[in-house]
Amino acid sequence: MSTRRDFLKFTLGAAAAALPALDVSRVLAAPAPRTLRIGNQKGALSILKGRGALEQRLAPLGVNVTWTEFNAGPVQLEALNVGSIDFGDVGEAPPIFAQAAGAPLAYVAATPPRPRSEAVLVPRNSTLRDVADLKGKRVAFNRGSNVHYFLVQLLRKHGLDYADVRPVFLSPPDARAAFENGSIDAWVIWDPFYAAAQTNLGARVLADASGVVGNRGFYFSSQKFAQQNADVIRIVIDEIAKTEEWGKTHRSEYAAELAKLWGLPAPVVQQAVDRNEFGAVPITKSILGEQQKIADTFLDLGLVPRRVDVLQAAASGLV
Repeated sequence: MSTRRDFLKFTLGAAAAALPALDVSRVLAAPAPRTLRIGNQKGALSILKGRGALEQRLAPLGVNVTWTEFNAGPVQLEALNVGSIDFGDVGEAPPIFAQAAGAPLAYVAATPPRPRSEAVLVPRNSTLRDVADLKGKRVAFNRGSNVHYFLVQLLRKHGLDYADVRPVFLSPPDARAAFENGSIDAWVIWDPFYAAAQTNLGARVLADASGVVGNRGFYFSSQKFAQQNADVIRIVIDEIAKTEEWGKTHRSEYAAELAKLWGLPAPVVQQAVDRNEFGAVPITKSILGEQQKIADTFLDLGLVPRRVDVLQAAASGLV
């Protein structure tokens, strides 16, 4: 005699049989979800973001990508220090200060040297004709920046000491205003401010960084993230390299995209792009040696409170 319990067993069994079989192997093989939090300034990483190629590459690994825009490298590194981002791009100087502050920084890639992208500028009608002419003059630059180091090395190369000039610490917008009104004698600056000063103010180049310093850019992560997500870091760097290669061979299109991001006239950005060096290269002992020289110089200038061992920020084995 059928009972209600027998009916329920039959009904549930039939329903279960009608369901598709659970593929246990697929469940076990599914990658654990991960998130890559990228901090980017308006530049190369923004172009990568616009492509969407990185998200496509990382999706099969179960990696979600988020983006946060910053207006400067030091702010990005502070975000790394407090655990808000996992990856970003920055110039030479900010990582030195981040390490000095105990940030868990890991250098994961670098750009080629870009010495033509920073320079000492003087007004068109200036009487200064040579680096030696800077002695006793008012020279504006961003304190503790890549151009601060460039100026020190440039002066040494020409037989001068840092004490031979009168430093005026100004941000790029304030330095430009001082340059225009003649309250400074020279301005040490990088692109695109450099290109804008040439195009709009008729600024004259006293010297660029060629043969003086490398002026690299860097891509960074945290030590923990880089160690636990080496596969993700490799893919990110690979996609950056592809974007850089595209920019190298499509400079006009690259400049047009940057012009929109920066809100600058296309001719200004084109000038900056034309002297840029494209690429993403592995971190080597030699490259970190360049960073060590910057760190030691900043220590001598009293800009950092203690000696920074740059090699401690190496993400993995170096060549």
